[in-house]
Amino acid sequence: MHLVDLDRAHGRGANDDVTRACLRAAPPPPPPAMRVQVGGGVSTEAAVEELLLWGAARVVLGAAAATDAPLVDRLLARHGALRLAVAIDARDGKLAPRGGAQGAPPIVARDLARRLRAQGVRTVVYTDVARDGTLGGPDLAGARSLADGADGLEVIVSGGIATLDDLRAARAAGLAGAIVGRALHEAKFTLAEALACVV
Repeated sequence: MHLVDLDRAHGRGANDDVTRACLRAAPPPPPPAMRVQVGGGVSTEAAVEELLLWGAARVVLGAAAATDAPLVDRLLARHGALRLAVAIDARDGKLAPRGGAQGAPPIVARDLARRLRAQGVRTVVYTDVARDGTLGGPDLAGARSLADGADGLEVIVSGGIATLDDLRAARAAGLAGAIVGRALHEAKFTLAEALACVV
């Protein structure tokens, strides 16, 4: 399960109580366990540590990863690549963090992906922010470009997924995963139907 705190991502506060409740409700190992990946404006070592202590299987570091390479190094050294992912929110191939510029440099998303992979990051969550929440289809070409430009990088595509065909296309593109939000909320398909497309 991917859980994102959009209020924190957009600088409008945080939903810590909801996050903790979701993590407490997730079935623990052994199977059928549920692994929960948490993101949304996560920008400090303390925030990553807190979410992991609450029970997150993996934390998605936000725009801070683009401006603070030593932060990424420290988090990888402390928690390992399996427990840390990095969000790459982009528009027209350039970094475009949610909630405004947040001090991020005008960096090409593919260049950031390459640098993160060189640092040891294994997984990124790529979102074309122009498509996010639109049900207009995901940017599979952009996601695939990141994977192709950084050998061994696992890319999860997010933003715009509207149909089961979108999920099938993401799988056919060799991506590590796809995040579905609005399409499930609006019952475009069921979770069972979505899972059947990707297993």
